[in-house]
Amino acid sequence: MVNRHTALKIRKTHRYLGLFLGIQFLFWTISGLYFSWTDIDNIHGDHFKNLDYQPQAFNKLISPSQLNITNGINTIELRDINNAPYYWVNNEQLFNALDGTKKNFISKEEALYIAKNYMKIGLEVESIEQINEVGKHHEYRERLLPAYVISYKSDEALKAYVSVKDGKFQTVRHRSWRWFDFLWMTHTMDYEGRDNFNTTVLRAFSLLGLITVLSGFLLWYTSSPSIRKLLKRKL
Repeated sequence: MVNRHTALKIRKTHRYLGLFLGIQFLFWTISGLYFSWTDIDNIHGDHFKNLDYQPQAFNKLISPSQLNITNGINTIELRDINNAPYYWVNNEQLFNALDGTKKNFISKEEALYIAKNYMKIGLEVESIEQINEVGKHHEYRERLLPAYVISYKSDEALKAYVSVKDGKFQTVRHRSWRWFDFLWMTHTMDYEGRDNFNTTVLRAFSLLGLITVLSGFLLWYTSSPSIRKLLKRKL
């Protein structure tokens, strides 16, 4: 059995570790509860989207081989931009799929048309603006820029994003998603980009958390009357 001085040291270590890690443990618990009690489809904003939307079919499209592309075609997608067909080629350039002309960017009116197709009927647009850069904590991070931000009249501070260069509907953001994003940051402890599970901070707190739990078991062992009685019997 350990002596009184060692037992006091274990108790003190356990207490201060618990105090230091308590706030983070609380964040892990709260975020875990939030994740388990929320519908991920709602977080993705599916209840704001027109999930029945099907892109329209176009006729009389020119062959992609007729496009003026020096290095050939690696990837190609068809876009509906304001009722006109466009090829998005090699993830870098839009071409009119009827006459082959280049399109360098879409207009605000075209962005509203695209968003209208993908968003639920009845939503009222409040404003539209273009963003050219975002910070690491922005809700539109790690997506194609520049982009149009379309804000809707809603209690959820609803926004839709359409990229300027390729005319693609990118994503939906709303208040519940922002809460999820904040709590996800506290859960992963990646305060830069949210999704890195290998940060030094997370590793350190995980190790300290393990030490705290083990010190708790050790504290129970050193202070348990039952253990003392058992050891005395063996002696």
